[in-house]
Amino acid sequence: MTMLERVKASLPALPPAEQRVAKLLLADPRSFATLPVGELADRAHVSKPTVVRFCRSVGYGGLADFKLKLAGTVNEGVPFVHRAVDEDDKPGEIIIKVIDNAVAALLKYRNAAADHAFERAIEALVAACRERKRIEFYGVGNSGIVAQDAQHKFFRLGVNTAACSDGHVQLMSATMLGAGDCAVVFSNSGRSRDLLDAAGVARRKGATVIVVTASASPLAQFAQGHGQILLAADHPEDFDRYSPMVSRLLHLCIVDILTTGVALRLGAGLRPMLQEIKRNLRAKRYAQPEEP
Repeated sequence: MTMLERVKASLPALPPAEQRVAKLLLADPRSFATLPVGELADRAHVSKPTVVRFCRSVGYGGLADFKLKLAGTVNEGVPFVHRAVDEDDKPGEIIIKVIDNAVAALLKYRNAAADHAFERAIEALVAACRERKRIEFYGVGNSGIVAQDAQHKFFRLGVNTAACSDGHVQLMSATMLGAGDCAVVFSNSGRSRDLLDAAGVARRKGATVIVVTASASPLAQFAQGHGQILLAADHPEDFDRYSPMVSRLLHLCIVDILTTGVALRLGAGLRPMLQEIKRNLRAKRYAQPEEP
């Protein structure tokens, strides 16, 4: 789902005034990216603050952030072409197609990612770290592997964290969460009953739920409520036909963004522990062979 497709899908949920801004955008995205806020407000017959509220309603930090991402979408650049592999493809063709798909998806996501949502997610995770709260990562199948990667990265920051890929364990874990804790849910399709159930329990217990999934999925709709944060990861991959590849890379990239953001916010006090971990890990390496 492109940035414009996401806005179009959000139309029914927007207030009438913001719908007029959305329709102005969809009618001429290129002009929307260049016109000043006053001109946009006049053309949509709304106030200037309404234009800014519209940008935030669809997941961006404000008009400047929205227009920056929009310019990257409508201007010339690396085109997004999903090149599906064919049964008669040779290894050389498979290499090109798989890598092209991954690079194009990452560049597309760079232009479409809502930094306002990432800001909220990083703030919640940092608060959980500083207050010694729990951070739980949930995923099933391929997304369970992403959850394990997230736990592996976050526990090195001195965080009380765990990764759960079993539906029953996820429910038990979510039941033990409380205010200040975070549940980070990964799902390619956003349709897993186990994850929807665990996210619902975590929300009822007062935890902050951070959802990484496709923006039009049931799990994404769940994340629209108060106290939930949606980090949309849209892609053209057919998850009913192929094993998830591009989606997994996007989710892993999101994990890296969150880990980096949290580590930077925690500051220099984190460095001595990370340095000690590296020193201890060096002892596990094989000794270098002696020169003859």
